Amino acid sequence: MALDGITRPDLPMTTSPSLPPPSRWDIFCNVIDNFGDIGVCWRLARQLASEQGFAVRLWVDDLASFKRICPEIDPAKTEQCAAGIEIRLWAKDFDAVIPGDVVIEAFACRLPERFEAAMAHRYPKPIWINFDYLTAEEWVEECHALPSPHPTLPLTKYFFFPGFTESTGGLLREHGLPEQRSVFEASPVEQERFLAEIGLPPANENTLQISLFSYENPAIRDLLAAWAEGSRTVRCLVPLTRNQKVIESFIGEPLQIGSSVRKGRLELCPIPFIPQPDYDKLLWSCDINFVRGEDSFVRAQWAAKPMLWQIYPQDDNAHIAKLEAFLNRYCDGLPEEETGVMRQFFVAWNNAPGASTITPHFWETFANMLPTLRRHAHTWEKSLSKQQDLCGRLVQFCRSKL
Repeated sequence: MALDGITRPDLPMTTSPSLPPPSRWDIFCNVIDNFGDIGVCWRLARQLASEQGFAVRLWVDDLASFKRICPEIDPAKTEQCAAGIEIRLWAKDFDAVIPGDVVIEAFACRLPERFEAAMAHRYPKPIWINFDYLTAEEWVEECHALPSPHPTLPLTKYFFFPGFTESTGGLLREHGLPEQRSVFEASPVEQERFLAEIGLPPANENTLQISLFSYENPAIRDLLAAWAEGSRTVRCLVPLTRNQKVIESFIGEPLQIGSSVRKGRLELCPIPFIPQPDYDKLLWSCDINFVRGEDSFVRAQWAAKPMLWQIYPQDDNAHIAKLEAFLNRYCDGLPEEETGVMRQFFVAWNNAPGASTITPHFWETFANMLPTLRRHAHTWEKSLSKQQDLCGRLVQFCRSKL
């Protein structure tokens, strides 16, 4: 099987031969928040290729951001391959190409008009998916999989919503992921090897190891101060992103990968951006994970560790309703006291109106609850793992439209 001159690698087919699936997929990604959009699209593309054996062509308008999570990418090349997937630069001057059997526009990006016209002239018509943002809000169950006819072309688009229930599109999860995590967590040798690869020695047994991946956030300074002034030793592993300036302002010196900075009970360890599979190992290595956006948010849940999520900020605090919807689900089954503290911390970290300040006492209260929060994170992960993963649901949905 070839896709515009790129040969599909020999990969195992896991779908039923009695009902052949669409085998050529186009995914369009407009990079907005640097890593969340491309992170989700790259993870989906790799799973479609490696687990389903499909030929996948991924269109990306920002290859430089893509390279941060996939080092093989060359931003200077308009066409290339990585992990058996054809990567194309989504340029403003869009060349004429033959659309695949399935076309995915990720996160409501608008397809090139020339490509839409080619879809309308293709027979059979491609299955057109609007792959939307993840939300825990209840309305997605009613909107998931609904059709939307094109106003002028003989095409129909279907809305596909990731979600946390059986009535949604589910969550991205590779086959065997929980087993991989268990093997890693049971092997001190593997954990030490991973930390050495990112330039770190093993953590002290009495140290809380925390990953910090966030947008610009005025609450960072309060959080770092709480760690520095607290009674527990904290080692914070932080990639250099938009939050770099506020962190440097707090510690009073530049951050450099390969060197750590200490302030009180806090040790700050800048780390390089790492490929997606290694990011999972980072989450598995930590006691608490601060994550942002969508991709790292989902991976933190599969890591089965306590986490704090910074949702992508929206005008008029529209994102706070989405945060509350998630907390309503996530805190189900958590004891009342822990639920209250968890909600308070999430709201403070997201700077919601009326939120409390993250103080050393607030941090100590949260940290004292970690044994309960760990058990709850495991229970939550096991519950989600019982559901079919997003990639499987998406393939099943597309097969139903043949």
